[in-house]
Amino acid sequence: QAQLVESGGGLVQAGGSLTLSCVASGGAFSRHAMSWFRQYPGKEREFVASIRWSGATTYYADSVKGRFTISKDDSKYTVYLQMDSVKPEDAAVYYCASSTRATVVTIKSVAPYDYWGQGTQVTVSS
Repeated sequence: QAQLVESGGGLVQAGGSLTLSCVASGGAFSRHAMSWFRQYPGKEREFVASIRWSGATTYYADSVKGRFTISKDDSKYTVYLQMDSVKPEDAAVYYCASSTRATVVTIKSVAPYDYWGQGTQVTVSS
């Protein structure tokens, strides 16, 4: 059964750091595109970061650019999100997703993603 499992969420102080991990199994890992999204209560899921192919191609939401870093280890079927200089507005549920068909145009939307994790909560104390 294909699945993505996130971990690493928790409570972090504003200005601090946190690393999220997402382990894929059952064929859920995609070298084409692995991404992180986040969702606030009552809001639509929003794009955070994505990594494609060898890892040389990455995309970030403007709100996290320069503070978050996405990376992956293909041999471990794992994608990471390093969150630095965390802000109160980063508090959300973070989801990992994989896609075999996302394009440069669609990669920041939820539509082309085939698998989603269950989410991990990030809470920020100020």
